[in-house]
Amino acid sequence: MFVHVDERSRGRPRWATPLLLALIVFAYLWLANIGEARFFSIVTTWGLVPARLFDLGEGWLDYLGDLRPVVLFSAMLIHADLLHVVSNLLFLLIFGLAAERRLGSGLFLALFLIGGGLANLATALSMPDRVGAIIGASGAVSAIVGAYLTLFPRSQLGLVIPLGAFLEFVRIPALWLIGFWILLQVLMAYVNPTLGAVAWIAHVAGFMVGVLFAMACRPAVYRRMRRLRGL
Repeated sequence: MFVHVDERSRGRPRWATPLLLALIVFAYLWLANIGEARFFSIVTTWGLVPARLFDLGEGWLDYLGDLRPVVLFSAMLIHADLLHVVSNLLFLLIFGLAAERRLGSGLFLALFLIGGGLANLATALSMPDRVGAIIGASGAVSAIVGAYLTLFPRSQLGLVIPLGAFLEFVRIPALWLIGFWILLQVLMAYVNPTLGAVAWIAHVAGFMVGVLFAMACRPAVYRRMRRLRGL
């Protein structure tokens, strides 16, 4: 399935979404080829382990010196398996390119980092004694979906769908794709209830951060769109 997003104004080239896609793909391919023992070592170190995040140890200086809060962001580059990473990449591609057009690359990157970081923090706070790692970019992708829906609730996305030897272009409401995204999350929760229960907290928190972020940025976004249409 190739995704085409209709856009009248082009503006500056978009770099944030391709950069994030490349980083996630590179991280997944690298981690998939380093061996199981080393993979789990990296997940433990750079994944979000709530019990470790909230353990101050010998004080704030040592805590900050270990860069422990960085795991709120580094965990977004680590994925458990192919289904996990592909689902996040797919919706980052669909909604990321569209949201970046409207927000601009700088605001979009801020949305990804803030949304993903706060979603991970909310998940960690909900289970502060957990010693297992929380990984994946689901919270950040949820923030992008929430922001896009808030800014453009009636928008439509064009999809080029392969039908045998032919390609068919269809235009569907963004809400339908968001519904499919929710269905996919439910399916993943059914396949792995433990991971699904953890992921839902990040999804809800990320979605709400995206909604609030979009509401705060809405005047600037609309001014930017008017300016681009005038180019």
